[in-house]
Amino acid sequence: MNAAKILVLNGPNLNMLGLREPEIYGRETLDDLNAKCVEKAAKLGLEADCRQSNIEGEMVTWIQGARTSHKGIILNAGAYTHTSVALHDALLASELPVIEVHLSNIFGRESFRHHSYISPIAAGVICGFGSLGYDLALEAMAKQVA
Repeated sequence: MNAAKILVLNGPNLNMLGLREPEIYGRETLDDLNAKCVEKAAKLGLEADCRQSNIEGEMVTWIQGARTSHKGIILNAGAYTHTSVALHDALLASELPVIEVHLSNIFGRESFRHHSYISPIAAGVICGFGSLGYDLALEAMAKQVA
């Protein structure tokens, strides 16, 4: 039996993890985070397909493609969380379960970060726990796709 494939999608500036504002986002790199996700997913009987883009349209294309190739989406849309109706619409069209993740507590930061176009359509939101949030999201997704 094949493991359920989960798209773990990271948005703009997450390629700068470990370098950009480590006091907020931590010292782990995106490669570190992806390796942890792949390992955790395997333990849960899932396959993590980890991707990152700074380009909104590319993210939309990947989400649309996931509709037929994946069983769920874990999304840290970065700044697009607060601005992208396009990501919102693509997620709806995918008809897949979505879990929103943020490394920092977006509600403890600037007020413009308090609004999310993703949250209303997500099965859940995990924020403020650093990379542990991805582990928690994978555990929750394993239950969503079981």
